[in-house]
Amino acid sequence: MSKRDYYEVLGVSKSSTEREIKKAYKKLAMKYHPDRTQGDKGMEEKFKEIQEAHEILTDEQKRGAYDQYGHAAFDQSRGGHGGGNGDFGDIFGDVFGDIFGGGRQGGGRSRARSGSDLRYNLDLSLEEAVKGKEVEIRVPTLVECEPCDGSGAKKGSSAKTCSTCHGNGQVQMRQGFFAVQQTCPTCNGKGKVISEPCSPCRGQGRVEETKTLSVKIPPGVDTGDRIRLSGEGEAGEQGAPSGDLYVQVQVREHDIFQRDGNNLYCEVPLSFTTAALGGDIEVPTLNGKVKLKVNPETQTGRMFRLRGKGVKSVRSSSIGDLMCKVVIETPVKLSSKQKELLEEFEKSMSDSPQKHRPKEQGFFDGVKKFFDDLTN
Repeated sequence: MSKRDYYEVLGVSKSSTEREIKKAYKKLAMKYHPDRTQGDKGMEEKFKEIQEAHEILTDEQKRGAYDQYGHAAFDQSRGGHGGGNGDFGDIFGDVFGDIFGGGRQGGGRSRARSGSDLRYNLDLSLEEAVKGKEVEIRVPTLVECEPCDGSGAKKGSSAKTCSTCHGNGQVQMRQGFFAVQQTCPTCNGKGKVISEPCSPCRGQGRVEETKTLSVKIPPGVDTGDRIRLSGEGEAGEQGAPSGDLYVQVQVREHDIFQRDGNNLYCEVPLSFTTAALGGDIEVPTLNGKVKLKVNPETQTGRMFRLRGKGVKSVRSSSIGDLMCKVVIETPVKLSSKQKELLEEFEKSMSDSPQKHRPKEQGFFDGVKKFFDDLTN
């Protein structure tokens, strides 16, 4: 299948400057990046085509060969012009390295470094994490210099081919019979030098700035989850791609609930009389109070499950449960009358302790048997 014209792919003319080509590339790369197209194979192929066109048209030697010979300049089967098989390897090594996270190793002109990834720690309440929200964050970072469009060259000028290495990024040093290839000391391996650097960024193509971003937090996030904002990290050197920003979620401790996956847990104090006689009590949920029926003779530590009152995880559609552990509260600051009533109540139970307090009676019976066994 015949390839499309590289200028047509980027939507630029043959007379476009390198800065204009890079600007067009960035706009298209953001649109068709695999992170945004969610595995669409057609869009991935489009992205590769954009990468390939950018790689050719921003290299002075390759662009010259392409303008003269077209795609044949890089056709392995025909030997080609302007570098032949070597150029073919340079192009596709860089293209696939960018997409799949690798990178071409070895000689040749080094590329401007991509921007670093950044991390932002975001504190959320449990309610915010469960329900989701949109937050604004302020991130100190390096952004593309506007006056030079990230090129590092003063407006109206451009980077020139390095006269020391002639754009190769490498120089050869001979010592007797040996030849040693090393990074060009003039351009630091970039193949180009900026004779008139941009003043605001001092030729780096980026400046320090604190930018404000709006981040949509999906419902159900939890501590340890992170949200990736593609291209919102540090800007790359001299027009290279930007890094990514990772928003790291940390959910604060809650006064009432503890979260474990999709389930919520809480302790509910229960009066002595309600535990003994049974009744209805109110328990909290993240959406308000609900009634819970407590059976007579409920013991402390009993766990009640309220189905569907937990959390919907960001990774699944199922909703967890609310687990309520009842803790019987011993009355405090009793009046004389109340103490008398309790003493009378205790006497009424002393005739049949095994019937009314089976756990207590069973425990002490076990203790007695333990000591009897020791003495026998």
